[in-house]
Amino acid sequence: MTLSRADQENLAKFYPKSDGKPISDHNLQYEWIVTIKEGLEIFFADQPNVYVAGDCLWYPVEGNNKIRAAPDVLVAFGRPKGYRGSYLQWVEDDIPPQVVFEILSPGNRRQEMRDKLKFYDQYGVQEYYIYDPFRLRLEGWIRPEPGLPLTQIVRMNGWVSPRLGIRFEQEPGPQGPNQLKIYKPNGEVFLTPVQIDRARQRAEQRAELEKFRADNEKRRAELE
Repeated sequence: MTLSRADQENLAKFYPKSDGKPISDHNLQYEWIVTIKEGLEIFFADQPNVYVAGDCLWYPVEGNNKIRAAPDVLVAFGRPKGYRGSYLQWVEDDIPPQVVFEILSPGNRRQEMRDKLKFYDQYGVQEYYIYDPFRLRLEGWIRPEPGLPLTQIVRMNGWVSPRLGIRFEQEPGPQGPNQLKIYKPNGEVFLTPVQIDRARQRAEQRAELEKFRADNEKRRAELE
């Protein structure tokens, strides 16, 4: 559905773009939110109808601005890319986000997580993942079939998301023995923005070195 600017402004008044809460309570939590969100953006960059967002308020019910959630990361297949102040499900062809992620902070409470699981279950999420970067704990739920409730995944280490195609591994790392790594199907790992920039710099240095060697070989061949 395409809305006029006036319609968008009227909707924004009734469905606020912010719940007044901070995106994160800790920089480690924020780093993981950015890593997963941007990793998925990069992974689905060539697929125009996969919408990825971070800390975006999702309103599943038209006419009720109290029923809402703001997943740390959401993925909606079948919806075009683009900027949105919030995700109004009835405007999005009534397609709920199929996959959501929550990254825990030290202040998150179990009841809060139970409430979120209930919300995501009720409003059609197909896969729900929680990562606690402080306790290095990864949990996941999946809807086995349409109409069935979300069911907890027994073993997350090595789990491959049916919708996303990414693999979750818990391996030894600087923060502990079960540090989360997320792999694309080609074996590439999700990186932080700093790691991406460093990888780019290394690739540029390798390219310059190869060019230098190739130029030397060419000059040597010309001299001979």
